Amino acid sequence: MKRASKPATLNAEARANQIKFLLDQFWLAQIYRERVLPMRTRAYHFGVLPRRARVEIQHTLLGVELKVGRRRLLCPDLATARYLAVFARLGCKATAIPYDITQLSRVADELESSWQRMLLLIEHNVPEALRTRIRGLLTAKLKTEIAEAGAGSAIPEIKQSTRQRSTG
Repeated sequence: MKRASKPATLNAEARANQIKFLLDQFWLAQIYRERVLPMRTRAYHFGVLPRRARVEIQHTLLGVELKVGRRRLLCPDLATARYLAVFARLGCKATAIPYDITQLSRVADELESSWQRMLLLIEHNVPEALRTRIRGLLTAKLKTEIAEAGAGSAIPEIKQSTRQRSTG
């Protein structure tokens, strides 16, 4: 019986690697490493998130909330909620958030597009019996790569220039 499961495992691993290869520069962890981490960022820690929890963005009277399972995380704006939702779906413990809010919406778009592309590739290239397993393998790879890349510092680096113009 164990011999029958090994080829299925190898097949699932191979298909997961194929989807990662197809995503190429749109691989979510690569976008995170190349576009988010070089920016000025601050660390955001989710704390303990429930496994496989449903992730929703809710608009309330108090603002925008990211609901992960039964937990509600208050977000300052919709772009932040969209950005954090991607990492909450992956089950990440911490992530770096761009400090520049003008860049946050663009990065959130790229990350959401990458996530949706991955799901579409799984749907179109993987037999139905393996889809859940492949999605789990790819999610685990993403979570590991993002954790290895790090969440940055808790407080953003502030560059202070003390130069003053000469008045003479």
